[in-house]
Amino acid sequence: MILRLALRSLLVRPVRSAVLSIGFGLGVAVMAALLGIGAVILDQARAPALVGGGDVVIGGATGRLSNATFVLTEVLHAGVFAPQVAVAAPSDQTELYLIDAKGATPLRARGGIPSLERALGDPETHAIAGWNDTPVDRAWVAPDPEQVLRALDRFHPVPNVPARATSWAEWLYFNGRASSGRFYLSFIAGPQLPSGRRTVGVRLQLERGGVMTSFSDAGEVDGAALLASAPDLTIGRNRVRLTGREYHIAIDLPGESVSARAVGDVVIRATPGRALPPLSIRGAGGWVSGYVVPVMSGTLSGSIDTGGTRVDFDGGAGYHDHNWGFWDGVSWQWGQVQGGGLSFVYGRVHPPADAADASRVPGFLMATGPDGPVGYATDVTIDEVDRPDATGPRAINVRARGSSLALRMDLAVGQTTMTGQPRRFGGQMDFLQLRAEFHVTGQVAGRTVDFTAPGSAETFRGRAK
Repeated sequence: MILRLALRSLLVRPVRSAVLSIGFGLGVAVMAALLGIGAVILDQARAPALVGGGDVVIGGATGRLSNATFVLTEVLHAGVFAPQVAVAAPSDQTELYLIDAKGATPLRARGGIPSLERALGDPETHAIAGWNDTPVDRAWVAPDPEQVLRALDRFHPVPNVPARATSWAEWLYFNGRASSGRFYLSFIAGPQLPSGRRTVGVRLQLERGGVMTSFSDAGEVDGAALLASAPDLTIGRNRVRLTGREYHIAIDLPGESVSARAVGDVVIRATPGRALPPLSIRGAGGWVSGYVVPVMSGTLSGSIDTGGTRVDFDGGAGYHDHNWGFWDGVSWQWGQVQGGGLSFVYGRVHPPADAADASRVPGFLMATGPDGPVGYATDVTIDEVDRPDATGPRAINVRARGSSLALRMDLAVGQTTMTGQPRRFGGQMDFLQLRAEFHVTGQVAGRTVDFTAPGSAETFRGRAK
């Protein structure tokens, strides 16, 4: 029917039909040409050669790559990518203005590392013999692992948010376990005092034979000195020192409920490639919560003595993370375990109601292997099954799914320790530290995972009235 109508129209008005056909054909041809030109322009705009050569361009979600030294050392220069990466060259772009008698002329400038740009075959600069690396450039060519860790583990200035200022805290957290026992250790700095100083508390929880004993002390430090030196800290007779990839920790703390002191030295050695870079969550009213894991899985050595009883940690496993932010009305769920040659950490922050909708803040789960990160997911559910007396969970079920992993974590909680340490930052909540047996099953980067191992977890419960 349609064909018959078209033929009759062509026979009745042949000139008009011919002109219409030609016009329609030209329109289609022009559109096809424009689409082809647009595709070529887009490909050229994305071409690595336009930003200094190379085969791949890596950028952040908003264009600028955060923690570039971490990406260079822990991702591109270590692990599975290292044999495939000949040159990794950082570069940056910015706007400049040329001011002369005619006014201001905007310019776009790009900076890079001379020797690395030449190695990439950058056509714009490779022939400029006088363009040489400076001492700052050389730090990018061969990043110092200690400086990379220091950049991850630095302390942060307290944001200028008067309404939340009294709830600011930032801390270094370490845990370790061996056949003879385990420990949880925190160095926590509170908000800025009117004097410019900050109160820093040290708290050790030492488990031996299933019995947990707590030790703690506190002191004040200058706020500016804290920002300049951290993660190196000295609080009374206790200190943290980062040397290379090793955290050297000295402990000398009085007991909270026992007369004995806890005295000892432990060393946690970071494993290259096993780290979670810094991430921050921001909300209304200047609220922020930050988290980084410099040591997802590390080796442990040293010992702690309590009244003549020594707990030996040689050959054990260590972990270290770092938190900062405003904590009034905040709670979280968190867990960490190693097994099957992999390290896992999961978590979710629950912000205060005036900062963000907690239901819209995603959780996360990250897996790292001997050669670096192997999987990450933000589609994470964390379900807790309470004990009959509602004093805490007896089980926790974690489910995570992402492009590189699909995992189940079933935690059987073996021990719960309630501490009042963060109460001044957590509102009407009690903070629970959990020792749990993790059963982890699923797929990570195409590999089947099925193991059971001891691990740590944290959560909160409403404080009993």
